[in-house]
Amino acid sequence: MDDLVKGLINVAFGQGEEDDRNRDERSRSTWAQVVSGEHDDHDESISSSDRHNRHGYNRQEEEERNEEWRSGESRPTMRPPKAVHQDYDRDDDRRQDNYNQVNWNQKEGKEADDGWETVGKKPVKQHYKAHKDQWKNYKRPLDEQDYSSEVKYDFGIEPSGEELNDLSKALNKLWELDLNRLVPGKDYQIDCGEGKKVYQKEDMAEGSLFSWLSEEIFMRPTFARFCSLLDNYNPHEGYKENVTPEERQEQAAFIEEISRTAPIKYLHRYLSSKGIVSENYQDFKRMMTSLWFDLYGRGGTSGSSSAFEHVFVGEIKQHGEQEVSGFHNWLQFYLEEAKGRVNYQGYILPRRHGSIPDTETQLLTIQFEWDGVLKSVSSTLIGVSPEFEVAIYTLCFYLGREENHVELGPYPVNIKCYRLGNKIGSAFPVADC
Repeated sequence: MDDLVKGLINVAFGQGEEDDRNRDERSRSTWAQVVSGEHDDHDESISSSDRHNRHGYNRQEEEERNEEWRSGESRPTMRPPKAVHQDYDRDDDRRQDNYNQVNWNQKEGKEADDGWETVGKKPVKQHYKAHKDQWKNYKRPLDEQDYSSEVKYDFGIEPSGEELNDLSKALNKLWELDLNRLVPGKDYQIDCGEGKKVYQKEDMAEGSLFSWLSEEIFMRPTFARFCSLLDNYNPHEGYKENVTPEERQEQAAFIEEISRTAPIKYLHRYLSSKGIVSENYQDFKRMMTSLWFDLYGRGGTSGSSSAFEHVFVGEIKQHGEQEVSGFHNWLQFYLEEAKGRVNYQGYILPRRHGSIPDTETQLLTIQFEWDGVLKSVSSTLIGVSPEFEVAIYTLCFYLGREENHVELGPYPVNIKCYRLGNKIGSAFPVADC
């Protein structure tokens, strides 16, 4: 009887309703914190024992996955302080499930149907249209191709004795010979967003990495021919590639086109001076086609990968947890971002007190998702030409080591190059700062 009387009194004075409102407010406070990303960061670093237990390409894959794992350890993130709510008990597992569901709904274009506005919700990233007309013109038989004029030898493409004795000087000379390299602010614009450490999962970029890219770029023959190759591959590692006669024509046409540029002519003169390749330029071009496009096994399947596919296009590993490997080319990044398949998540903070990247920076270490699969750290040279990248990686493959500490213009860089038998297993730049 006493309990009944007490309950009637509570109802009369509205205390029961007040308790319900308090509980509802606490619940909504929790939801607002979840959807605004206010959750604890966790260090998900891989143990050394787990690393060494993996089969096949361990060294190459681990280096590529964690090429700057300790980046930013000495520098705080540029994230504003987190608001701390003290009026509810934390349940990390439940909050993470809610957070994952919100992310899934956002990917599917759904809005929460609970009448609440998401707190701290980022704007939808704007994607741009990539103009394909130019490179479609290059998908033609070899006898219908038109090529650029040959670069003459008065461009200084004969390597000096000093360059022949110093790989760093040779690579820096290739930087100078990259006449097709783009100019930041004139040919394109990037927005680096904010910095983060490798293990942080928050998206620190409100927009896309590329704000715009001049349409004129795709009229340049080597750029257009490069882009025409990017749709020739299955990005899932372990799937056997079926190379059509038309695709082989595109490969040969690309090599022919870049072989008319200063960087590739310099590369030929350099390697032939060392006795590594034939002095006959046609033989050299056939060697280049074989080096970059011949298929080899990766992920347990023969004929499933190539140097070009891995380094420039990228692959998604299927065994165990999905991961992005390769994918170090800025043009591929731009085009996949244009399609909405790449989600740029910010740059990786320097390991030491290096310079913070800005719109002028042409060597970036970044984090992104490709088709929803994370690439926790990746380095790329922004705005360089396809012929330049082919030249530096080929030179490092033949005359360098796995790690090559060099200067490329204003950038100290470690060009990493891994062999897979007599082929390029992987090659990519790492900011040496």
